[in-house]
Amino acid sequence: MENIRLAFQGIWSHKMRSLLTMLGIIIGIASIITIVSTIKGTNEQIKENLIGSGSNVVTVQLYQDDWAYDMSYSPIPAGVRTIDEDAMKTRLENLSLVEQVSFYTSRNWSDFVTTPDSTFSGEVYGVDQDYFNVCGYVIGWGRNFSPADYENHRRVVILDTKAAGVLFGTDDPVGGIVEIKGEPFTVVGVVEQRNSFQPTIQSYQDFYLYADTSAGAVFLPSVCWPMVFRFDEPQSVAVKVEKTDDMTRAGQLVAEELCKSQIIGYSPSGTQTGFAYRSEDLLLQAQQLQELSNSTNVQLIWIASISLLVGGIGVMNIMLVSVTERTAEIGLKKALGATKRRIRRQFLTEASVLTSLGGLMGVGLGIVMAQVVCTYNSLPMAISVPAILISVAFSVVIGLVFGMLPAMKAANLNPIDALRRE
Repeated sequence: MENIRLAFQGIWSHKMRSLLTMLGIIIGIASIITIVSTIKGTNEQIKENLIGSGSNVVTVQLYQDDWAYDMSYSPIPAGVRTIDEDAMKTRLENLSLVEQVSFYTSRNWSDFVTTPDSTFSGEVYGVDQDYFNVCGYVIGWGRNFSPADYENHRRVVILDTKAAGVLFGTDDPVGGIVEIKGEPFTVVGVVEQRNSFQPTIQSYQDFYLYADTSAGAVFLPSVCWPMVFRFDEPQSVAVKVEKTDDMTRAGQLVAEELCKSQIIGYSPSGTQTGFAYRSEDLLLQAQQLQELSNSTNVQLIWIASISLLVGGIGVMNIMLVSVTERTAEIGLKKALGATKRRIRRQFLTEASVLTSLGGLMGVGLGIVMAQVVCTYNSLPMAISVPAILISVAFSVVIGLVFGMLPAMKAANLNPIDALRRE
């Protein structure tokens, strides 16, 4: 504590010199905090752009080899049974990390949904009663599917806002009639996303990667799907989890359970079919994009670290000057019995306090700079607490390393020569 008090006393006695000495440390730490926070903000934006803000839904669907099996152009896969939804729902929802599941069938593209005035070319889904809740949809107009719709096989559909605009030119088409492959269906509702999220588009690359260019979606009860499409189609599963980071593992668990229970991958004769259920791993896609972004930013961190080296050299230089200025003081202390260890500790403490103050000031400046950069570039603000702690600890290490030479010089002074020097 005495050494720390003397260190602050020395810094306060030479305020301008101390500030200029700390400047390299301040700039280096601030640059690293800004870069790391920008990287973290960019990574969060990539994750949100791919997954959406808080949706936490992962899709598990049938794959053949490395490609999702598209029923729009392919026959019913041989050897793949439909899922017994009543029996499987409880099993899947009892898996760890899984909050709720919904079964559905789909067409990714259609030209068979029409009204007298327009043709729809978006997506068509046959959904169960839990689908809208799992995927985060809320009813904007009209009503949801009722149990009676499923029990009585009523020909009703729900549109999303895009499909409503395309087919009817209005947000409220409730009561209108659409034809799906010539079969009339009555519109009973319009849905929209509960937490509507728009990805941040800053370039053509972002647009093609993230932008939703679909024409919308039409939803009909799953019991009505065979009226216009094929019977016994294998379903896909929407899996809702509590945390975004649990999506990958939850999707894997559901896919493994489906493959095991449905005996996917082998035909009745025992030969491999190439079919398997897999999860759509958006977190992996986000991670791959983040790694591409990080590879460049890591180089920026190394460049910013050079200023820390410059700041360390500045600390060593000013501490050598301090030793020269306080030669008589050092000689007097040694003459009164101070050991080399005591003198060395005093100067090491002063160097560490100097760089620690620079580190703390750098952290404050870095947070401000990160806020400015993230605001200017429309990135989420994401301060890295580990980066702050590591930066402050690293600034202390710089003080110890670059203060060692001046401390050794002070400790090794001959007391007689030190007392005689003016």
